[in-house]
Amino acid sequence: MSDEKMQVEKVIALMNRAIPLQMRSPALYTWAAGTVTGVQFQGVGLKLERFGAAELDDARRLIEKIVALGGDPVSDMAAFDPFPITEEGLRTIIALEEETTEALREVIPASGQEARSEALEHLLEHIIMRKHDQIDFMRRVCRSAA
Repeated sequence: MSDEKMQVEKVIALMNRAIPLQMRSPALYTWAAGTVTGVQFQGVGLKLERFGAAELDDARRLIEKIVALGGDPVSDMAAFDPFPITEEGLRTIIALEEETTEALREVIPASGQEARSEALEHLLEHIIMRKHDQIDFMRRVCRSAA
């Protein structure tokens, strides 16, 4: 239905469920970049560092959107346990990031069909797309390591 309105309270609630996961992402990638060892993973560490910077920027955008919608963004960050940055460690990052992309995707149906809905949907899709580019990179690294 083209005149479907954004369910603002539901959008804010769903985004506030996704924010702790999104806030985990920059910390996760920055931590992983700093702890990576082994010559085979040094190039991966540089990519993880860049991923962390992009994730932080996306967290800010999501928080700004909640404020613009009249909500109060949570300040929580989902925790993660330390792990070695190996092929299995990259698979751990992939699983955590897939959890985050799913939480972001769950916001889209409540966004409605207004102009502001389209803007929110595109923001979420852009973040999800970028995250999946990162996931694909890590999958390719894991594939070459096998």
